[in-house]
Amino acid sequence: MDFKDQIKQFSDRVSKLKDNIHTEEATKNAFIMPFLQVLGYDVFNPLEVIPEFICDIGIKKGEKIDYAIFRDGSPIILVECKHWKQKLDVHDGQLLRYFHVSKAKFSILTNGLIFRFYTDLVEPNKMDEKPFLEFNIEEIKDGQIEKLKEFHKAYFDVDNIYQSASDLKYINEIRHLVSQEFSEPNDEFVKYFAKQVYPSVVTSKVLESFRSLVKRTITNIINDTINDRLKSAISSNDAPIQEEPAPGTLTASPSQQDKEVVTTQEELEGFYIVRSLLRQKVQSNRITHRDALSYFAIFLDDNNRKPLCRLYLNSPSKKYIGLFDAEKKETKVEIKSLDEIYNFGKELDNTVEIYIK
Repeated sequence: MDFKDQIKQFSDRVSKLKDNIHTEEATKNAFIMPFLQVLGYDVFNPLEVIPEFICDIGIKKGEKIDYAIFRDGSPIILVECKHWKQKLDVHDGQLLRYFHVSKAKFSILTNGLIFRFYTDLVEPNKMDEKPFLEFNIEEIKDGQIEKLKEFHKAYFDVDNIYQSASDLKYINEIRHLVSQEFSEPNDEFVKYFAKQVYPSVVTSKVLESFRSLVKRTITNIINDTINDRLKSAISSNDAPIQEEPAPGTLTASPSQQDKEVVTTQEELEGFYIVRSLLRQKVQSNRITHRDALSYFAIFLDDNNRKPLCRLYLNSPSKKYIGLFDAEKKETKVEIKSLDEIYNFGKELDNTVEIYIK
């Protein structure tokens, strides 16, 4: 069972059991511990997951946090739990104090349904007031599952997650601002469009009349976009538009492009391995991927002129990794398992250096 299926199974578990959970301790046993297990941590290993972890805060001694996840003898994630019916807003301050006196870089505040992930993007060693990732486990989206997977024991990398957290923080804030402007556009937003189409001075009266026009226009654009995508999805007779590939571009053949491409969990795991191998050379968000029918391509900067490698994992008999030289000539090497990708760190370093010189 892959990670996505495990999360979906855990989500179903929460929905079925929550009405029978009456205490905070029961919430921990029924929801939090299984959640940590899904993330790959051994909740029964006191060297890996420590319950009631002591965090001395100033003159207060013996203050405890519900769980601390350790790696190499140091805490990496703090977890504060509440009963599933409790709202989490009133508990942010408590976790903030714990975070300040701990070496952990990440913290989780949860009631078993809502999960909030924090770090210190604003000020070093001080937990941010706002989480960079938040989801309701009963309504978790695929994109959120992919972000959550970064916290899995097998993929946990502080630098990768920190970069991802930074991106998420600003994406969420921009998303909130855009949503706010779309629903209630402010004067500056309305004036920006009014000045470009109105032939005279934009007075306050004109501004108010344009406010409703801007809102209606945004709504119409969104509806038109949705309708266009629906029409495209249900149309089976229209031939797909093919772009003319640039010289030297690595592309799939026309016969391959006509068929459905499905990205497998194994391909994504291979991608995470390549990204972790190259994180010392480039920022993790610069390592991207695109899937094709016969291979899974990994690029630098989402640029098909900068191939890093290809993974051939869909054959039932043999698997390969395709490595590229300075001339972008590919050499396929058979691998028995994903773990063998780690053997090609030097080759991948050499390839990425070609593009960053």
